[in-house]
Amino acid sequence: IAFDTNDAVMACCTSPTNSTEAIAAMPSFEPIRTKMVAEGINQAAISAFESTFNALVSGESGMIPESTIDPATGVLTTDDITAKVDKAYLAQTVVCKLNGGLGTGMGLDKAKSLLEVKSGETFLDLTAKQVMKMREEFGMKVKFMLMNSFSTSDDTLAFFQKNYPTLAGEEGLEMLQNKVPKLDKETFEPAVCESDPSNEWCPPGHGDLYAALVGSGRLDSLLKDGFKYMFVSNSDNLGATLDTSILAHFAETDASFMMECCVRTENDKKGGHLCVRKADKQLILRESAMCPDEDEKAFQDITKHSYFNTNNLWIRLDKLKEIIDANNGIIPLPMIKNGKTVDPKDDSSQKVLQLETAMGAAIECFAGASAIVVPRTRFAPVKKCNDLLLLRSDAYIITDDYRIALNPECGGVAPAMNIDSKKYKMVDQLEAACVGGIPSLVSCKRLTIKGKVLLSSSCKFVGEVSITNSSDEAKTVPPTKLTDVTLDLTDSPGVGPLKSSTVTTSPIEGQKPGTSGLRKKTKVFMSENYLNNFVQSAFTAVSDCGTDLSVGTLIIGGDGRYFNDEAIQTIIKMGVANGVTRFWVGKDGLLSTPAVSAIIRERGPVWQKAFGAFILTASHNPGGPEEDFGIKYNCENGGPAPDKLTSMIFENTKTITSYTMATDFPSIDITTAGSTTVKSDDGYSEVTVEVIDSTKNHVDLLKTIFDFDSIKALLDREDFSFVYDSMHGVNGPYAKAVFVDELGQPESCCMNAVPKDDFNGGHADPNLTYAKELVAIMGLDKTGAKIDVGDKKVPSFGAAADGDGDRNMILGSQFFVTPSDSLAVIAANANSIPFFKAQGGLKGVARSMPTSGAVDLVSKDLGFDLFETPTGWKYFGNLMDSKDLYGGKDYTPFICGEESFGTGSNHVREKDGIWAVLAWLQILASKNSDASKPLVTVEDIVVDHWGKYGRNYYCRWDFEGMDKSGATAMMEKMRADTESNTGREIGTYTIATADDFTYVDPVDGSVAKKQGIRFLMSDGSRVIFRLSGTAGSGATVRMYIEQYEPKILDKEVSKALEELVKVALELCDIKTFCGTETPTVIT
Repeated sequence: IAFDTNDAVMACCTSPTNSTEAIAAMPSFEPIRTKMVAEGINQAAISAFESTFNALVSGESGMIPESTIDPATGVLTTDDITAKVDKAYLAQTVVCKLNGGLGTGMGLDKAKSLLEVKSGETFLDLTAKQVMKMREEFGMKVKFMLMNSFSTSDDTLAFFQKNYPTLAGEEGLEMLQNKVPKLDKETFEPAVCESDPSNEWCPPGHGDLYAALVGSGRLDSLLKDGFKYMFVSNSDNLGATLDTSILAHFAETDASFMMECCVRTENDKKGGHLCVRKADKQLILRESAMCPDEDEKAFQDITKHSYFNTNNLWIRLDKLKEIIDANNGIIPLPMIKNGKTVDPKDDSSQKVLQLETAMGAAIECFAGASAIVVPRTRFAPVKKCNDLLLLRSDAYIITDDYRIALNPECGGVAPAMNIDSKKYKMVDQLEAACVGGIPSLVSCKRLTIKGKVLLSSSCKFVGEVSITNSSDEAKTVPPTKLTDVTLDLTDSPGVGPLKSSTVTTSPIEGQKPGTSGLRKKTKVFMSENYLNNFVQSAFTAVSDCGTDLSVGTLIIGGDGRYFNDEAIQTIIKMGVANGVTRFWVGKDGLLSTPAVSAIIRERGPVWQKAFGAFILTASHNPGGPEEDFGIKYNCENGGPAPDKLTSMIFENTKTITSYTMATDFPSIDITTAGSTTVKSDDGYSEVTVEVIDSTKNHVDLLKTIFDFDSIKALLDREDFSFVYDSMHGVNGPYAKAVFVDELGQPESCCMNAVPKDDFNGGHADPNLTYAKELVAIMGLDKTGAKIDVGDKKVPSFGAAADGDGDRNMILGSQFFVTPSDSLAVIAANANSIPFFKAQGGLKGVARSMPTSGAVDLVSKDLGFDLFETPTGWKYFGNLMDSKDLYGGKDYTPFICGEESFGTGSNHVREKDGIWAVLAWLQILASKNSDASKPLVTVEDIVVDHWGKYGRNYYCRWDFEGMDKSGATAMMEKMRADTESNTGREIGTYTIATADDFTYVDPVDGSVAKKQGIRFLMSDGSRVIFRLSGTAGSGATVRMYIEQYEPKILDKEVSKALEELVKVALELCDIKTFCGTETPTVIT
């Protein structure tokens, strides 16, 4: 372990103070003890930290002069081992990986072990596979455990649960590292960070292994279960596997502690070395921070001090127990003192000390400790980007037992790496330089890079290669073989229009995506850096999840609302700067949300497949300069970003300090379909932007799902007429492509089919209130009641779409179909649709929690798998992908829907408005296959459905633009009262259960909490309250009312629900919290 002498000092915990006066003047440990006790830290950890603290205040330097030590000589090597492997030793051995590091020194803010190291595998992937291979090879379930920190535990356990559930389920997989307070640099009192109290704590270094073993009770339990030996190594050292010959040697020599060492090379001269203390002939470690300045030359003399610590340690657990018991519950270790700020991201915050210890230093505490020299194959850590580039290259390979090992073609010597530590200190800087791939290093002896360069997989370095670029612009290394060359790229052509510029920014509050992305007022998005911050945060999160932005295609399009075109140009320029090399943009900037999903899933060729998309939409919210704008990211499966990714994006928005943008990249003409390729000045790279037909892929997919001939026959009937209102949203071109171009209907059937950036001043929300033009044509009022139309002919079928084309409203002649009933009817008649019938029929159905239970009755009758999920299409997408992505049960073919006018199937991973319209027309066509018979209407189908299954009387009240604080307080009050409301009688109803809906995903095990307050009545009725996450400003309170009636089917909805509505208003007390009981919209 190397420590910079400028910011790290080590001192021996056991050194005495110089006088009783000094002891009396020492700062007190009591405030620290109080803080640790309050945090629930165990006594073993507190005692260990007190020992470290005492070393801090003692004033001892901790220096080890050269005159007090001798070189370690004659250290045994693995070639000298003669002990025979005995499986009995394996049964007594536990393998422990230290996994507490975040890799902050490399710019990471998650478990370092989740970093991709090679061939798409992370450190944890390879560790898990090593364990499984080890057990297979030894024919024994060798015990494995991790020591995680409070910073890495959640991510690590989630990773194992998702990818290696068998290991995740093993008892004792995790032992949690302790945490200790940061201390004020001057007073040594606990530091304070009011903005984020979590910053007041830090991990105590891997020397905490011993305190963690004691404080957790794990040491005693391991001894009780017969374990005698522990092999410990760092999670980023993938060469450190359980070697049975080394284990046998350790056991048969009866050593109490054994350190694996490697022979120092020029690259290792600044790191700590093994030596022998003259006073007692004890093996000890001397780190660079423990060496006096005058001894620096001797310290770095690799011919004198020949061995360094790999941090692969073998520990006799019974001997460890003896030492700890003899030292009042601790193992005395030298202290490491690091100067920091309490907020690591704020250099102006309180100056603090972080006290740590190193586990290898314990070698001096074990009588009879030994060391063994191991080959470099057992030491392949990643401490800096130098190491990461080397391991990712062909200089290293993954062995059959999943170790990272030096490629035999390297001749036993790894290339010496010296890449610019300022330009490539952070992982994202290295990955930006390697966006074209990792160069070949297998034949390289030494690689030196100074300045910003761009590498690629076509670069092959042979011998000693030195590359310099003194200019501010990154220059491309020629994609060819370079042998023993010194290359100066300073005056070479650059990337020109592809040049990435870094723009300084700062976090902007409130960029947390809702269930369907981020939505705010258009002027907010147009403000300085607002869109840029979010887009950069998304690119960073997507890249951190393992997506290579340089491979495949990024899709961009939207619903055409105001600011759409400008935002597209911004995203293209930022995408280029972040490594994207191919874009598909919808013609005129238009792409419906379901069409984007279809393009991701269907458009090829394979090498151009989309890895994701930015969709510019605020869905059904109004558009225009004074109204709403929105953005969402969809993933490679075509569905919305899952919770994990949106959380990562949000976290990034809170810490962002800069974004990258190719400011010189030309603006793209998106009004004409075609391809534009922009090349770099040096000719080595290019970016292609293809403006594509917005409708083709989606329409082609729909033609494989439905029988267009039978639907056309229905539409051509003289007694059938229909109208489809696109409400001046993006759906217009799709409606024309399907109904005019494919089905031969007159353009007059497509209402408001020209997209406008303000939806013609309307509210493109397909419900009875906002689709008032269509509703009147269909002979209804805004409550769904029939109106007097005189002798005017009402169309047989009507439908409406929202701004981005993913929602639908279905109407018959003077008849409104609720979204919940629409879902149930489609599910009950799914075999009318070729897509389902050809696959053996529907298998699974899902609805959002607020959606009525009408489809539940169908599922029970027909034996479908049924799921109740939170609001948000991403939850349906998980169920659809259960088999393909997660290896679980196949629930497809699959239909799902939400009460908010969203319906769809597994043909895409979004709700699909035009799909729902075609589904209804397909059902109508199947019911009207004999044109000589009277027309079976929409109303006939729904009433027949009620006759079989009963009717779920249902409505939703939307209170839009409510004061957010008042609405939130109302929800919190109901949440707090759930227990007292359960069992309460109110009106003629009894509340059987009051709760806050929590969803445990059956596919990936993720948990979604606070998804809506539910009042479930004893008679099956329901009252539900949610705050919508889709409003651009203010808060929208949604109140859902449902009552099931098996026999009385013809009540007016408002009358059927009148009493339950009064109960709901009393339960929420919205008049008090929000000042009104009058909804904006009733559906």
